[in-house]
Amino acid sequence: MDFEFVDYMDVALNAAEMSASRGEVPVGAVIVQSSSGRIIANSGNQMIARHDPTAHAEMLAIRAAGNMVGSERLVDCDLYVTLEPCPMCAAAISLARVRRLYFGAYDPKGGGVEYGARIFDQPSCHHKPEIYGGMQEERSAKLLKNFFETRR
Repeated sequence: MDFEFVDYMDVALNAAEMSASRGEVPVGAVIVQSSSGRIIANSGNQMIARHDPTAHAEMLAIRAAGNMVGSERLVDCDLYVTLEPCPMCAAAISLARVRRLYFGAYDPKGGGVEYGARIFDQPSCHHKPEIYGGMQEERSAKLLKNFFETRR
């Protein structure tokens, strides 16, 4: 496994852990400028804190990265996220023209990439990133499982 990749997923997992510590569903996202390898955005879920159902880690990271690069297009950027993006986030990834998507755990119940709506396979989808699923899947899935076990 590529050393840099592990570092980016570790950053995303740390953001997910921070979300869990605040009572948010533990999902973390990191956006990396591929040409420089520099992290330009990093976020965890903040739906509860912001009273905003769209405050998913991916959405917040995409917004921050757009502000950082001064464009709604993130063509030179890669997104690392701990959970397969939902349909809303997958659509935003497409609209932002993210170059590559790396995600940890698969989400058979709410995913929008490999499961569910499969946004990138729809004829109305204008951009499909390169997709790499299952990266640090066990660690990502365990974080989610532990979080929900403590709430049941």
